[in-house]
Amino acid sequence: MKIIWSPLAIDRASEIAEYIALDKPAAADKWLNMLFSKVEKLASSPKIGRVVPEIEDEQFRELIYDNYRIIYRIEKKQISILTIRHGKQILPIEEIMT
Repeated sequence: MKIIWSPLAIDRASEIAEYIALDKPAAADKWLNMLFSKVEKLASSPKIGRVVPEIEDEQFRELIYDNYRIIYRIEKKQISILTIRHGKQILPIEEIMT
């Protein structure tokens, strides 16, 4: 299955990596590489993530990586990475339901 990153998800990943890089640039690179590696697993196993509890809809799922939630939607021919949020942040539903 094809994986598509939303502009918001790309922005969030970049912001997180930039923040990590303030203290440890090598750790930021490692974090991004692991993030992309984890997401790539969705191509062959789209349902490995749990259903997003705030939505309770089978097509909206999340992978947990480090302290972050990778929110994605399973569609007919693709998986859309919608956003990445810190686990302690409230997930604004409108952010992923558009």
